[in-house]
Amino acid sequence: MIGGVLLDCIHHFLLLGVSMLATTVGFYLIPFCKKAVLLIVMMAVFGASVGAVDTGGNVLILDLWGDKGAPHMQALHFSFALGAFLAPLLAKLAWGASASTQNHTEPGFDPLVMNRSSEATSDSLFAVPEDMNLLWAYASIGTYVLVVSVFLFALFCKKSSRQKKSTASVQRTRRAKYHRALLCLLFIFFFFYVGAEVTYGSYVFSFATTHVGMEESEAAGLNSIFWGTFAACRGLAIFFATVLQPGTMIVLSNIGSLVSTFFLVLFDKSRLCLWIATSVYGASMAATFPSGVSWIEQYTSISGKSAAFFVIGAALGEMAIPAVIGILQGHYPDLPVVLYTCLGSAIFTAVLFPVMYKLATLPLARQPKGRKSEDQTALLSSSKLNDYEKEK
Repeated sequence: MIGGVLLDCIHHFLLLGVSMLATTVGFYLIPFCKKAVLLIVMMAVFGASVGAVDTGGNVLILDLWGDKGAPHMQALHFSFALGAFLAPLLAKLAWGASASTQNHTEPGFDPLVMNRSSEATSDSLFAVPEDMNLLWAYASIGTYVLVVSVFLFALFCKKSSRQKKSTASVQRTRRAKYHRALLCLLFIFFFFYVGAEVTYGSYVFSFATTHVGMEESEAAGLNSIFWGTFAACRGLAIFFATVLQPGTMIVLSNIGSLVSTFFLVLFDKSRLCLWIATSVYGASMAATFPSGVSWIEQYTSISGKSAAFFVIGAALGEMAIPAVIGILQGHYPDLPVVLYTCLGSAIFTAVLFPVMYKLATLPLARQPKGRKSEDQTALLSSSKLNDYEKEK
């Protein structure tokens, strides 16, 4: 919410640079936190800065490329998936190195660690962590984020970036007839979509081990294939977005989600079905969010507050739905509550999108030069469209 308000008041590059800098501070200080209260504060600052980056990144793509930003939007969200895939691997390597050093330590190493830990009294707020490998994992990612923030500040300092921003803001004058209703529906759409995505990704491991009876190693592979196909298809969506309209990609994603979750519920005990349907489900979920942002930009201008509104819906779904499903699954361990939730969310989003499309295609309040929605692109011939633009 704060990021959405600030985006309409502060230069986008400046806000993103400050947010990334705050994220860097969080990465550097979190491993040193000794008190739970201080860790909560640092995680809150970290979460707020990441939330501003999430909202600001979407708005910046729309501000720079407008209707033609679908491939760039897919690339942005592919980077999210790639980072989510690589960062845990780095942490796992750190923990693995830590475990090996504990089993094969050199003489004199353990006393050094004990002395360091004994020097940190129970009243201190900060202390050097005993696991130095984990510290280096945080520090390396934090340094990478710091470099990105420096580039953002450099872009802010260039006068051309200010001129581009002002020029783009003049062109963004489209507003759908039911602008607010459309944003509210997109809020609900992302609430269930992101909620289902995070729910399945979070609980597929425990579901496979407890309900299907898989070994932990096999269940871990199932979790990896979900996020792996998710990240891979987000990368492929960059190229698909150059030839397919965002609405078409949303429809295809909804169909894939419906089919995969239907077979998951129908054959919830089958391991083969679980592997295949999980792969299809991860691939189907990949392009929905960036396509949704690109799709709504075709019909109504998205400001910082508007982007913050539907991003908040996604964040609430990410928090609320997994928490509720975790409680329900605990009360009904014999039922595949996770699969029922994903199927229900797929049905709901598949039904909701045609309603959103109907509202979006109603007559617009204002339509500036050169801004064409996907239904107009499909219906108007190129010659008529050129004549129309010449008359303008």
